[in-house]
Amino acid sequence: MNDNESTGRTRLGPGRVVFLITVPLERQDDFLAAYEQIRHLVAEGVPGHIADQVCRSAEDPEQWLITSEWQDLQDFYDWEATPEHRTLVRPMRECFTAARSSKFTIVAATTAATFENRRSELTGSPHPHRNANPAMAGEK
Repeated sequence: MNDNESTGRTRLGPGRVVFLITVPLERQDDFLAAYEQIRHLVAEGVPGHIADQVCRSAEDPEQWLITSEWQDLQDFYDWEATPEHRTLVRPMRECFTAARSSKFTIVAATTAATFENRRSELTGSPHPHRNANPAMAGEK
């Protein structure tokens, strides 16, 4: 943790919040409708919010996962503490029969582009299978 001198806030670093929830089959339409209402409001107006996803388990259709990514995990904690947060998420939470959340600070991240750049640095050539087919690379 460190303090940001300009705001006086404790900064935790980039973060991800994970909610593992159970939504009975008969409540899933209500759950998705509530999520649809929330996601746009959060994306447009909650400071520090980067992205979120809602996922349904491939093995158990009542198990769902909601993840959100934050510029700083403290941004999530600040938003979570507001009355607006509780009001906004209430319709969605009413669909859960069980919920568990975890908050994480991001320590390292890798993407395909990160890996490609590192491979090129080490070998001097791009991935041997990427864009091998000119039609797949958008070339004609």
